Amino acid sequence: MIETAYPPGARIEVRDAEWIVRTCAKFRHADGDSYRVTAVGASEFVRDEEAVFFTELDQISLLRPEDTILEQDDTPRFAKSRLFLEAVLRRTPLPQTEKGLALADRFLLDPLAYQQRPAVKALEALRPRILLADVVGLGKTLEIGLILAELIRRGRGERILVVTPQQVLEQFQRELWTRFAIPLVRLDSVGIERIQRDIPAGRNPFLYYKRVIVSIDTLKNEGKYGQHLEKMNWDAVVIDESHNLIGETSLRNKLARLLARQTDALLLASATPHNGNSESFAELIRMLDPAAIADSSTYQAKDIEHLYIRRTKTDSEVRNQIGTKWPDRGPSVPVRCTATPAEEKIFAELTSVWLAGEQRLGGPVVGTANRLFPYTLLKSFLSSHQALAKTVANRLRSAEEQWEIDALKVLQQLTSRMTDGDSAKLAALVERLRDIGIGPRSRTRVVVFSESIETVNWLHTVLPRQLGLPAGAVDKLLGNGMSDQTQTDIIEGFGLSDSAVRVLVTTDVTSEGVNLHHQCNHLIHYDVPWSLIRIQQRNGRIDRYGQTRQPQFDALILTSDVEGAKDDRTVAEKLLAKEEAAHRSLGTVETVTGEYRPEREERRLEQDLLAGKTVEDSLDVRPLDDVLADLLGSVGVEQVDADPARADAPHLFDSTEAFVKESIDALRLLDDLEDDGEMLAFTPPTDLVRRLSALPADYLRMHRVRDRMKVTFDRKLAQRKLTEARDTKMMWPAIAYLSDLHPLVDWVTDKVLVQLGRQQAPVIEAAVDEPVFLIQGIYSNSLGQPTVVEWMAVDGEGVVPRPMPEVLGEAKVGPGMTNTLRAIDLAPLQARVGDVVAIARAHLEARRGEYDAKVVAPLNDYRDKLQTWEQLTLDGLPVSGKDDKGKVVADTVERQRQLLDDMKTSGVPLLRVLAVLVPEQEAAR
Repeated sequence: MIETAYPPGARIEVRDAEWIVRTCAKFRHADGDSYRVTAVGASEFVRDEEAVFFTELDQISLLRPEDTILEQDDTPRFAKSRLFLEAVLRRTPLPQTEKGLALADRFLLDPLAYQQRPAVKALEALRPRILLADVVGLGKTLEIGLILAELIRRGRGERILVVTPQQVLEQFQRELWTRFAIPLVRLDSVGIERIQRDIPAGRNPFLYYKRVIVSIDTLKNEGKYGQHLEKMNWDAVVIDESHNLIGETSLRNKLARLLARQTDALLLASATPHNGNSESFAELIRMLDPAAIADSSTYQAKDIEHLYIRRTKTDSEVRNQIGTKWPDRGPSVPVRCTATPAEEKIFAELTSVWLAGEQRLGGPVVGTANRLFPYTLLKSFLSSHQALAKTVANRLRSAEEQWEIDALKVLQQLTSRMTDGDSAKLAALVERLRDIGIGPRSRTRVVVFSESIETVNWLHTVLPRQLGLPAGAVDKLLGNGMSDQTQTDIIEGFGLSDSAVRVLVTTDVTSEGVNLHHQCNHLIHYDVPWSLIRIQQRNGRIDRYGQTRQPQFDALILTSDVEGAKDDRTVAEKLLAKEEAAHRSLGTVETVTGEYRPEREERRLEQDLLAGKTVEDSLDVRPLDDVLADLLGSVGVEQVDADPARADAPHLFDSTEAFVKESIDALRLLDDLEDDGEMLAFTPPTDLVRRLSALPADYLRMHRVRDRMKVTFDRKLAQRKLTEARDTKMMWPAIAYLSDLHPLVDWVTDKVLVQLGRQQAPVIEAAVDEPVFLIQGIYSNSLGQPTVVEWMAVDGEGVVPRPMPEVLGEAKVGPGMTNTLRAIDLAPLQARVGDVVAIARAHLEARRGEYDAKVVAPLNDYRDKLQTWEQLTLDGLPVSGKDDKGKVVADTVERQRQLLDDMKTSGVPLLRVLAVLVPEQEAAR
């Protein structure tokens, strides 16, 4: 068994060349353990080349610190030394024991504490595994980006897989790139075509691209991806809209369970996290932590609070921080439309024949098995006569009883006689659109929702004519029959200010996850879903973080004078009011009915109406599960009195900008750099172009980034360019924001690191009284993850009782230094290297117990919890099948215990001599 891993930043020798370790991952085989080491070339013939080595195939040697060769730095202001030290500080991952945030303020987004808290919760856990359940619109994508960024900074985010619904795939990809500079390769239909061109046939695309985003429906294709996924291990997996995973027999669930076993970090996101069933929700939680819940029917919210966070807009921290970025929504206005004579005839037919039930002469039209079908007819009609005609036609093809066929034909005749002029809702919609300002010379936008594809198709056809608009001013979005790329193009087009689209008519395919608020603050429900959750989801498309104008909502309410008619006042108007009241008082609506899923809410309401209950009766009686209801309130918001803790992430330079610019200048990295004080523009060198292949293809092509790269450290400029891109047909900003994670910053850091020769350390004149050796010490676990990182300074008396960065500050190591180039006698210093390393090693080993206590304490806590879970689970198993289920429990416990063992500090520490500070007056001796 290999004694120790290869810590990121360490120098190794492989195949007679020197490499710098980027990441190290452990694999367990029948024959023992092995490591996969990702590295970048440091010596001459492999410089800048990226490679992957496997310890079972290659002889990998860690370079001994005692063999470090000292060299005098002859660069102005000791630039090479200072840049090298900064690069090492940046490249070294933060240890497992560091729980604070390192990069929270370094991205293109508002630094909001409530969006940072999920990252804190994830980092505090043994493994970053969490269900993000904030209500619609609070910014879960940004929260995910912050967590991934912190994992990358810790060396635990090299391989990332993001799984989303198709309609939000590009939106998610764009947010992570433009906000965080995290590039994800898209594997939808467009991305797959690109892969087939770029990689050899049969190659695993998930090995070829280390950070990938793919739709859940594409990924669940077992024939295409199953064999690849089973062989993959990930640092982080993100699954958006994770409520769709519930159901043990579904392909989505099977996929999620596979991914959960093969990743360190697992981030699940959903604004509707459970379906009201405690067992199925427990199944979802077990993907995060197999030992979180022993009994699926009796757990409490506190049992999973380490895995779960949920906030609503009514939470004080959220309300205090969103400010003008999210104005309070306006009222939901019911727009009543008096039914036309043609519509009244249909109301009369539905009321007297289909909805009369047992009171109808001759009994109900449909049998018990189809007793809810009359409500399907009613809801279709309340949508449009076109929707009703389609429903009737479909039913006629399957109806067998003659009395039902006859009744359907009557409805068919009445519907066929209706014209567009007979639609009260259409007339009201046109009037309301004109009132809002929709017209040939207006820039106002509105989204119109309908449950019916037929209604959407019809409105898409008639609205341009009714409003005097060109055909391109009204667009439609359907789920079925539209390719993934078509859906993406329509959604993006609606968000562009210079797009011709003024009205988007859509089904509920866009009611989850899609951003429609960039150019729009008006939403109209052409028909109202019989579900509070679905109403909330629709409203959330424009009522979300980043909306700068007050969201405005209207709903068309068709009214009838037919006695007993169930028009929109019966259900829709009341649900509309109930959703608004729940939103204002609770911030969410899921707990109102206790059904937790739109389709279940609708079905129960129909059943209650069939039983003679009113909407009020149906809403007042709910099968409340206190645990599940609690999980839809605010969870994980107890500590809101202070901002999230910041990590101890030492830096020698004041900013990333200062480091990058001095590196480019000192090393002459970019020959044709243009720097106007706000923006950097240059032709990317060949080795940088190779790295750009990981960037979004649309971004590379649109802005010809491979030919001319434009970047900025100016947050205001970057935000302005991002806004301009959204307001044009570009979508991707021409100027990229240089966060710490940007590939350019990564490239510059590697360029700095390879400037020193093999196992060399610079000697620097500084404000010190005697030579001070700067030493890096790292302990790692069996997974190759640093558990402890210590920066030491060693002088003649031993280890200085202050951290190395503090010593550098006291020594005035910075851009104000002057390099006199006076000769330094290196021999005495070189002779001390071995002794200094021994002192540093002894110091670390003496403190091993202190370090282990930090690492082992939470592992032991979980080990105790695991033992309790095992006993409770075994006690609760039924006698029937106990042996088989007991084996599953035993296997789970064994896997978790092995993980705990792997997370403990192991082996000996890695030590590295980084530099030596010598007194300025001794330089000439």
